[in-house]
This record gives sequence, structure tokens and C-alpha cells, in this order.
Amino acid sequence: MSYGDRRGGGGGPKPVEEGKEYDVQVTEVSQKGDGIARIQGFVIFVKGGKTGDNVKVKITSVGPRFAIGEKV
Repeated sequence: MSYGDRRGGGGGPKPVEEGKEYDVQVTEVSQKGDGIARIQGFVIFVKGGKTGDNVKVKITSVGPRFAIGEKV
């Protein structure tokens, strides 16, 4: 394992799966206005999420360093 693979390296298992739903808390808002939540440290951008929201999200896309979800 190279040094850069330890955190969000891309090849390892992710704590979320595309198409599944998760309960998350939005802790901050991105520069583009999407909410940011985390599951096991893995970033999830929540469209329309606001800081403090406790929401259920459906994951629409999973990348090597983050996922994108929509409120359900």
C-alpha cells in the first residue's frame, strides 16, 4: 500500500453504495451550496441540504473520494 492509499484512496470499499438510502446529518455547506454529510468519514454531498438537517438520502453517485445523494 502506498502512502496516499490510506485515506480515500479510491480502490477500497466505500461505506455507501449507489442506490441505497442512509440517514445522515448535514454538518456544513459546500461552496456550491450543497449540504455536506459524512458516513465513517466519507463525504456525501446532499443536494439542497442545510447545516443541521437530519435527512434520509439516496445515493445517486459514488466516486473515489465522495458520494452524491438526494433527499428522499
